[in-house]
Amino acid sequence: METDKALENERRPAFYALRGGAWRDYLTLLHPPYTLWHLSYVVMGAAASPVLRLDRLGLALLAFFLAVGIGAHALDELHGRPLKTRIPSPILWALAVASLAGAVAIGIYGTMVASPSLWGFIVFGSFIMAAYNLEWFDGRFHSDFWFAVSWGAFPFVATYWASSLTFSIGAALLAAACFGLSLAQRKLSLQARMLRRKVARVEGAIEYLDGSRRVITQRTLLELPEIILRILAVTTILLALALLALKL
Repeated sequence: METDKALENERRPAFYALRGGAWRDYLTLLHPPYTLWHLSYVVMGAAASPVLRLDRLGLALLAFFLAVGIGAHALDELHGRPLKTRIPSPILWALAVASLAGAVAIGIYGTMVASPSLWGFIVFGSFIMAAYNLEWFDGRFHSDFWFAVSWGAFPFVATYWASSLTFSIGAALLAAACFGLSLAQRKLSLQARMLRRKVARVEGAIEYLDGSRRVITQRTLLELPEIILRILAVTTILLALALLALKL
């Protein structure tokens, strides 16, 4: 029984993917740990800014949840069904378009109550969401660098700017930290996805100096990257909450 559960876990397209069907597909589509991870950068941007504006933080969280949590992931699922959901393509398109429209609407509202300079963030965010997930321009934007920029540094910078309309060396360093965390996520998740979605069989063993031997399996190769991903996700969320609590 335990072996069967382990095999079922390894066959899932992601460690957070639920058994397929009905509402479970929609929850899996949200990539819950990763969506919360990236929304943490939004919280960090607001908490690090000279002026904490809870109303703008709330709007930024909603906008990025719509754009990243729903829109980007719906487009990603349309491009090859990596999560193997059974959500009909028309519904995925509707989710992508409606969520992007909602995020843009929030951004436009922000240009009226905060600053017209937010138009730059609206344009960049809309473009990169489509270019990355649909792999436009022969996939030039579907890379480690652009993932770290768009899903790491961008949410932080956009929210920091929306809160204070200023920038600083300290903010740039924090944006670089968000970039680095997202780059680490990308590197680890690529390995995990490859093992879960593309590998048919793993063979081999590790032989230690004391003569002992450990068989290498898909499970042993998945263990380290996915444990680190879980730790980083929880740590990043806690860091964001801690910064917000300190600011409050």
